[in-house]
Amino acid sequence: MFREVWCGQDTSPNSNAYVTEVVLPSDCEMPLGIAVDGSHVWYVSAKRGLLGSYSPAENKFNEYNIPEWPSREQPFTKIPSWQMSWTVKVDKSGNVWFTDENNAIWRFNKASESFDMFKVPASYPSAIDFDTNGNIYFIGISSKSLYFGDVSKMKNRTSEGFTEIPLPLEGFSGIDPKFISSGALVVDNERKDVWISLLAFQQKGQLFRYDIDTGKVDRTVNLPADLSSPVGAAIDNSGNLWVADHGTSIFFKYDPVQENITRFVTSVASPMIYGGKTPSNAYTLPYWIATGQDGSIWFNEHFGNKIARLDPEKLTLTEYWIPSQNKNWAACPAGSATCGLANALQFAIGPNNEAWFSEQTENKIAKLDAAKQVPITVSAPDEITIAKGDSAEIRVTIDAPGDFSGQMMAAGTLMPNGMLGNSTGIFSEESVSISGGSKQVSYTFTPAENLSARQYVIMVGVGNADVSVLKAVKVNIV
Repeated sequence: MFREVWCGQDTSPNSNAYVTEVVLPSDCEMPLGIAVDGSHVWYVSAKRGLLGSYSPAENKFNEYNIPEWPSREQPFTKIPSWQMSWTVKVDKSGNVWFTDENNAIWRFNKASESFDMFKVPASYPSAIDFDTNGNIYFIGISSKSLYFGDVSKMKNRTSEGFTEIPLPLEGFSGIDPKFISSGALVVDNERKDVWISLLAFQQKGQLFRYDIDTGKVDRTVNLPADLSSPVGAAIDNSGNLWVADHGTSIFFKYDPVQENITRFVTSVASPMIYGGKTPSNAYTLPYWIATGQDGSIWFNEHFGNKIARLDPEKLTLTEYWIPSQNKNWAACPAGSATCGLANALQFAIGPNNEAWFSEQTENKIAKLDAAKQVPITVSAPDEITIAKGDSAEIRVTIDAPGDFSGQMMAAGTLMPNGMLGNSTGIFSEESVSISGGSKQVSYTFTPAENLSARQYVIMVGVGNADVSVLKAVKVNIV
């Protein structure tokens, strides 16, 4: 049972127009954290206790036994046994750092091929990031503080060199402390800030800004009730914070200057995940989020089986389908030919817009080549206003330099899973085919009578089995 669920049903590498999978050299590694240092991809096997290095140019693996990894010795049984290592990072010296849920952070020295293990005060460390001096900030899933590690004072197999920075917990008053955990961490070295999130899953979420120069938490942001699972965070080139909400299909931007939040949403979960029809309670669950070298915002859709990339200027979302699916991870009807998820839990952005991600339950890592031309571009109005009781037309323009066939797609922040609730949206054409050139499709949106008067975002676009492109349209309901 363990192997069927966790070790990959399909041992062959799959691929599509943008994603190429690579099968790991050891059986049932359960890869998780992953990083790219330019020439190599680094990953951690949560089950085998291996730090892996893969050279795409040579198609060659090297794997190093992590000195202490108890799950490596434990058998494959009905009761799952592994050690989660959520984050892998490469420092300026080329050393590889990674977290270990057993209250440790490891450093691998590439020159000597040796490991250092640091005993950290954070319970279940999950995320680390570097400041400009090469020191580390980190959080722990079961902790409620930010932690700092002075690398010059850290010593192998000790807890020296670490400082705990408590976070204010007044906003979680009345919530059982055992349900409060750390979610996201990102260091903004340009502005000398550290952003952290705390959450009580599907109850409450908060963001905190820690000022490195003053050593104080100088901003606390209470998130709305529908954004109660902030897990991943990234900083864009303008200093905005982008956060993935892992309890919904929503990701959002927090502008620290205007102090406002703008919600966005993925496409609705694909029917391919469910063997033909998307249930009404399906979520894509955006998980971890990162900034690419060109300023784009990347995130993985855990239950959407996609890797997504947002242009924060044009507000265009491109989603890439992952070609592996494990039927144990979705409600698959009997006899369905394709169904399930690859469990892409972590990813890293390399040069030339290459994204590498781990597929934890497939025993694979995979490359997404986002430098490859997408066959279509999508444009639509940036903003519209609709009075209650009225309808509005959104004209969606699709440009394709070559042949393209696909389905029109729409999702909105009206509901946490991207569906429209009691509102309606109708395309003038559901399917489109273009043989080079431009095509305009109308989307008529009618808000529900009980829809609250405020701003929403509707994502409109088109996609095929490999890729989808959607444009964000701000919709003001008055």
